[in-house]
Amino acid sequence: MQQAQLFEFQGPIAGVDEAGRGPLAGPVVAAAVILHPDRPIHGLDDSKKLSAQRREVLAREIRERAMSWSVAWADAAEIDALNILAATMLAMRRAILGLAVVPAAIRVDGNRLPDLRFRDHQFDGEAIIGGDASVPEISAASIIAKTTRDRIMVKMDSLYPNYEFASHKGYGTEVHRDRLQRYGPCEQHRRSFAPLRLVR
Repeated sequence: MQQAQLFEFQGPIAGVDEAGRGPLAGPVVAAAVILHPDRPIHGLDDSKKLSAQRREVLAREIRERAMSWSVAWADAAEIDALNILAATMLAMRRAILGLAVVPAAIRVDGNRLPDLRFRDHQFDGEAIIGGDASVPEISAASIIAKTTRDRIMVKMDSLYPNYEFASHKGYGTEVHRDRLQRYGPCEQHRRSFAPLRLVR
């Protein structure tokens, strides 16, 4: 992993990333992770570059070795009410609030930070494009967010078997679009997304 050029912060750093901005169904999931300096985790990378099996192994190590981790989400109804960007920022705030350790600063993958004001405290923050592949704490958050969302979609598959959520995780694959045309959307679909507006 090539280390990004980062600001210097004193104290524990929380990495934050999301999974599931693009799918037509299911929640957008965010994770926040503070890695432990004395318990390194080898092989961290952008979750999209890892196999599903490798992600699961690393997710288990992150949960066991991190100083603190948290995962949260915004569901399809919140995405429709707010829009996907605002819902993603909300999920990130929820994940940060769920940390058992108060971080000194927040590093987020991408080019935008969520609101980092919590009551009377303002966190320092840094948005890093490509951070999920270059900043270990963000990579760890990427892996936790992705594996959590995949599990959610597998569970949804048993509740809504017509859509085969376990195979495509809510993304707009040919199979998913075919099932949408055949059965129409369910309550887990993001009706504000353009492909859903065309389906009755």
